Amino acid sequence: MKHLTTSVAILLALTTTASAEDFDLNALIAAAKTEPPITVFDSTGKIADMAEGFTAKYGIAATGTKTKAPAQMETIIREVQAGNVQGDVSLIADVPAAMGQLLPGGFAESWVPPDLAADIAPEAQNPLLVVASPNVLAYNTKLFETCPITNIWQLTDPDWKGKVAMQDPLGKPSYTDWFNQMRSYSDDKIRAAYQSHYGKALETDKASATEAFVAALAANGPLLTDADAAAAEAVAAPGQTEPFVGLVSAAKFRDNAGAGFTLGLCAGVDPFIGFTNATVGLIVKGTDSPNAAKLFIHYAMTAEGIAPQAEDGKISLNTKVSLPADEPSGIAAHTAELLAYNPASGLEDWDTRQDWQDFWRLNYAK
Repeated sequence: MKHLTTSVAILLALTTTASAEDFDLNALIAAAKTEPPITVFDSTGKIADMAEGFTAKYGIAATGTKTKAPAQMETIIREVQAGNVQGDVSLIADVPAAMGQLLPGGFAESWVPPDLAADIAPEAQNPLLVVASPNVLAYNTKLFETCPITNIWQLTDPDWKGKVAMQDPLGKPSYTDWFNQMRSYSDDKIRAAYQSHYGKALETDKASATEAFVAALAANGPLLTDADAAAAEAVAAPGQTEPFVGLVSAAKFRDNAGAGFTLGLCAGVDPFIGFTNATVGLIVKGTDSPNAAKLFIHYAMTAEGIAPQAEDGKISLNTKVSLPADEPSGIAAHTAELLAYNPASGLEDWDTRQDWQDFWRLNYAK
């Protein structure tokens, strides 16, 4: 284990319960500088850029390591149980897993920077959500002047059979979370969208409008991929002549300039153009650098700190932080059209994942 050098007095002065009035950022910086270097996990490679920026700003060594959420969880649990904590901060893009395992198990803790709390929505504070990552409906601007989809129920129609590209819900938990979030918060909108599209009320033997939609989507044989990149390629890679639409991360729109893609954002789709999954910021229990870990969380909640991810369309949960004007997808003008992740049902999202996977498997047909 890394050697702990921070004094008890400093630690007591910087408790997680400090109010905005009591919080002293300069004292936190001073305490952090007495501690060992930190390692920060995230599922995006942009964490390396964030760590470099943090080190340059504060003179505190930080290493950013790209690690997918399941591997992060496994590492954190193993290291905490062994009393050999090497990772200090986890930015984990799996809120339900964090709420279902890491936090109740005492493997990590959430900390909200007191001086920024007023700018973070209450629902994004327990646990602290750092960014929301939009997953949006996209089309090929070379094949269509505008998005050919205006209602999500079109994705279940014969015209789009086998022509909807998306990651496989059996391997991408954020999709089953999306299903549960729709049922929890937007079932009435799903039902209303059906009536708007078909001109008649939804009649179904399913328990909810959401389940009827998910079953119909699965039965329409969407092209399932094991990565976001493959879904984006199916929609708008150079030379693509097949008319696909897809659910892809806003981050993939950077490939328009970088790889000659022609992705276009589907705006105005009833009842929403996509959904967000959130990244929770956690401090690993037993870190030898608790103040440096807090300082990194603070940094990640600022415009400067989150800039490398904001340029990929990831939305800071600090309401004072905006997306850059040149963000490729243009999602900034359409955030109200997204089904935003609500952690209030995070534990239910966690508990129902297997049920939704079984439901998808039962209804999927090529």
